Amino acid sequence: MKTDSQWQNRSVLLAGDLITLALVTVFGFATHGELESAGARLLTTFVPLVLAWLLVSPHLGVFDLQRTNQIGQLWRPFWAMVLASPLAAWLRGVLLRNAPILPIFVLVLGGISALALLVWRFLFWLVVH
Repeated sequence: MKTDSQWQNRSVLLAGDLITLALVTVFGFATHGELESAGARLLTTFVPLVLAWLLVSPHLGVFDLQRTNQIGQLWRPFWAMVLASPLAAWLRGVLLRNAPILPIFVLVLGGISALALLVWRFLFWLVVH
């Protein structure tokens, strides 16, 4: 049976992941000078990114608290996002009515998101320890 602190830690991990992916999305629009006019278009990147993350990440154990408490397991969220980014780009293309999926977009989206999640998960690890 899961304790309240385990559920709380998992909730913090998930909330932190979602905030991190939201920040990555905002950062992406800002670097292209489109943040002020983006509005709801932010969702065309954020929603597919979150869906892909939630579909891929559990299979790599990124919410397993025994693993998240070990510094040597920080590779899990990084590689989970690397694996999720092509799915996120495809979902985004579908959402945008079959928009082309540029390989450079997949690489940048995956790379920046993976690094951002790595930083967030490292900060979580520091706080927990």
